[in-house]
Amino acid sequence: MPPTSVRSNFRRRFDLHASHIRALTLPWVLSGLGSLAACAVGPRTGATGPAPRFPAMTVANGPLAIRVIYPPRDAVLSVAGDSTFIFGSLGNGNATLAINGHSVRVHPNGSFLAFLPVPRDSQRYLIDASLAGATERVDHPVRIPPRPAPIANEGPLVAEQQSVRPGSSARWATGERLTVAARANANATVVLELADGRRMPLASARETMRDSTLWQRLVSVEELAAPARLLVTRGADTIALSVPAQHPIDSLGATPRLARLVSASAVPDTDQVVIARPVPSGTYKWMLLPGTIVQVTARVGNQARIRLDSQLEVWTDTSSVAELSDSSVAPRRIVGNPRVATVTDGEWADVFLPMAAPAPFLIDQLPGALAITLYSTTLDIDIAALRSDTSVVRNVTWSQLASDRGQVVLHLANDPYGYHVRWQPGAMVVRVRRPPRISGGRALEGLTIAVDPGHPPVGATGPTGLYEGDAVLPIAERLRDELQRRGARVVLTRTTLAPVALADRPVIARRANAHAFVSIHLNALPDGVNPFTAHGTGTYFFQPQSAPLAREVQAGMVQQMGLRDLGIFYDNLAVVRQTWMPSVLCEGAFLMIPEQEAWLRTAEFQQAYARGVADGLERYFQALGRLGRGSN
Repeated sequence: MPPTSVRSNFRRRFDLHASHIRALTLPWVLSGLGSLAACAVGPRTGATGPAPRFPAMTVANGPLAIRVIYPPRDAVLSVAGDSTFIFGSLGNGNATLAINGHSVRVHPNGSFLAFLPVPRDSQRYLIDASLAGATERVDHPVRIPPRPAPIANEGPLVAEQQSVRPGSSARWATGERLTVAARANANATVVLELADGRRMPLASARETMRDSTLWQRLVSVEELAAPARLLVTRGADTIALSVPAQHPIDSLGATPRLARLVSASAVPDTDQVVIARPVPSGTYKWMLLPGTIVQVTARVGNQARIRLDSQLEVWTDTSSVAELSDSSVAPRRIVGNPRVATVTDGEWADVFLPMAAPAPFLIDQLPGALAITLYSTTLDIDIAALRSDTSVVRNVTWSQLASDRGQVVLHLANDPYGYHVRWQPGAMVVRVRRPPRISGGRALEGLTIAVDPGHPPVGATGPTGLYEGDAVLPIAERLRDELQRRGARVVLTRTTLAPVALADRPVIARRANAHAFVSIHLNALPDGVNPFTAHGTGTYFFQPQSAPLAREVQAGMVQQMGLRDLGIFYDNLAVVRQTWMPSVLCEGAFLMIPEQEAWLRTAEFQQAYARGVADGLERYFQALGRLGRGSN
């Protein structure tokens, strides 16, 4: 695996659909930024975990050999602060190490991790290692973009033309809102003056650099259709900055074009969805059915704006829309009387919403209910055919929220556990899953659990070269064995070191009708974060139904591994977006921490990770049974 894969925002590195890489800004990360010492970290072993619980590091006695895992040579470091990390190995635990003149601790296995001043001036790390009189030096170049100088309140009024955003003219979809921004003194006043003379004040937002302030405001692209100015004022002094004109465009003309949503995914038809976002290339929100007819109102680059109804427009990839001929007519969607059918011994119920064509929709999970919002749709429901068996769906109600927006609410016997949406000719079908029946004291007895060893492709690498995809496979295998001892059937999405496509992993779980999905990963940090204060165990989920499972799995891992409890996080990750079962992604340990990388090579730590996840799964399903949601 190329060393450049070590970083790239490790909480999103496995989401191949997310092209927008965002820096971590979690409170537990930021908590370490206040004590960024500009020196190498020495004897802080206690901060990295409970060493007495797991075997000591294997002592490395090989020849002296400097190997830098991160950052790779000539890497561009994205660092806002004064310090960042470097890690790798020397081949011998008795060696001594200095990086740019700072003494760095070498662990018994030859690994090292240091948090050092960013070499902005030299743009390189000079790495000096010695062992029994032998020395080795490595000149390790990196690239660090220059950062703007701080702007102090004292002294002259300062406003930087090069900091103005947008910095150049561009084409935007009509109706888009843009951020106008510039750096200036914090004690100044900044106003946007439009071509028609209107003035709009900007608000200040402190930057990460000391004594710098970013002034910003949202405006529509139409308001910037002509050149504008930013007037920066303090007392009698004023500086004018130019804001280039922006060009609102509607590449489709005055009349929106009809298009059919298509999926480029290679997964089976019943698992295909078309993703829509609130902003171009933004986070996922709507999972629409291929074949849905929508209006395309603009195209900008590789993004298309589509109209769901008269009140809502969203964005999707241009590859997901196939424009129809000018003679095409938009479908008229009227939902008739719903019908509920229970199948497969009451494990789920199918709710049929009859309509002529698939509609754009959004499903919200509520306590004891699923609310289905249908866009560009009229509801005409006179009677709902329910079942006398109310173990899954107890009632169906509806309301017309607007002239072209309706909502159908499925009132369930339990809180939502899982659902799956498909289209069949003449009806949208929402399959609602009942929680599994729990067998007495053995909560996992008879259940199917999908275990996903994360990666390859991509993934993190530790100081001595342990690759994440290799490290998580034995943990997943131990988790499989642990769950089987507790009565569960286990499906592994990967059984070898060969890559498995990201999109295939949740499909494997759904087709196995798994009752829960757990993806096993190891974490790392972005540039500039102190690894000695920002590491531990975390669990991630996306669908609301998965939050209780995330809490139990997180508690189990913390109890078994003893690392810092980072908590649980809602996050837009590909493998946990599925709705058919509760799904979580575990970041049990930090592969970049030398002690934790060493423990990950041991059976004891692998077993602790696996046991923690298994404990969490068992407690989650026990709770279902106690609540009566999954009892016989």
